[in-house]
Amino acid sequence: MPPFRRPPLRVWVWTAGTVALVLIAALLWRGSDAAATESTTAPPADVPSGTPAGAVSEAWSADGNPLPERIVSEGRVVVGSEHGIRALDPLTGEEAWHYTRSNARMCGLTVTDGVAVAVFATADRCDEAVALDAGTGVREWTRSLDLAGDAVLDSTSAIVLAVNPTGVLTLDPTGSGIRWRQAAPEDCRFVDADTGSTGVVVLQRCESSSDVQVRLLDGFAGSEHWNRALPAAEDDAVRLLGADGAVTVLVGDEVRMLSGPDGAELARLPVPAGTTDVEQVTVGPVSLVRVDDTVTVRDTSSGAVLWEAPAVGLPVPADAKDAARPGSLVLPDRDGFSFRDVATGAELSRSAIADLPPGGTASAIGPAVVLRSDDGVVGYR
Repeated sequence: MPPFRRPPLRVWVWTAGTVALVLIAALLWRGSDAAATESTTAPPADVPSGTPAGAVSEAWSADGNPLPERIVSEGRVVVGSEHGIRALDPLTGEEAWHYTRSNARMCGLTVTDGVAVAVFATADRCDEAVALDAGTGVREWTRSLDLAGDAVLDSTSAIVLAVNPTGVLTLDPTGSGIRWRQAAPEDCRFVDADTGSTGVVVLQRCESSSDVQVRLLDGFAGSEHWNRALPAAEDDAVRLLGADGAVTVLVGDEVRMLSGPDGAELARLPVPAGTTDVEQVTVGPVSLVRVDDTVTVRDTSSGAVLWEAPAVGLPVPADAKDAARPGSLVLPDRDGFSFRDVATGAELSRSAIADLPPGGTASAIGPAVVLRSDDGVVGYR
């Protein structure tokens, strides 16, 4: 047998270097965003046909936090969690697709134009954004951002808004580009903001004035269209309720409805002392303001009262392709879900259910009604 020969030193050095590189690569992979990301996709949803039955019951439920204001899109129900997003079947609640980041915290989630836009924090700032097709979960884009850790997301068609007390920023939901950003003026802070068909509305308090300023900014350029001062004591509740068609603001014990084009006051609605259960939504040409168990519906152009109805929640405007009854809205009330004509309030049909929890927002899709609460969703059939 030939004598055993040890490999040359260079072979040992090369082998050790290769092993070290493999170990380093494995460690880097385990700590990378790619390793921490888990995602699945699905084929496009078939939007269910039909309408809700005359009596419905709970078919499924799911926890969610954060939740987008509009949870139904492209035939899916989109919900968020601490580390990601899930899209559910509206009839069964079964998961269609998901996207999770185990190494990042969800800062906010919003849905518009058929995409779900989420912002994640990898440290103390919200610095990474992703957009996913709401129907399939396919990634549309990702980008880096530089948002404060307390940033809040909102959206309307073609605009995603991020806001905190020191500034606002808008994104293109389908193209990922930053449209504009604006800081709060010196000695002022933004106490609330919203975006809708009127543009971007901010409520602003400044040390030099006791008034609350309502400012309408162009959604695409950021330029100011108008600025209106509303008298408000320091301890008054001040909250922006809506920015679609008309601008609706809660100031103290009144809801003020302002014209979208020029900020002129259209109407006032008194709020009983101590009442905090006040919500607003716009559906087509009407604005619905719910105070406790009554909803008052006004024309967004004139402020005129069109109709009133009992309600313990509000509708969520559905995309045209997802709507169970085009031209109607669904109101949660103490007896179930009431489907009403948008313009007249006439009840078109009803889906009865006992013990409906108050305070939710309802979306009808095919034979299902999906009720969104602060911390989860329930599907009724």
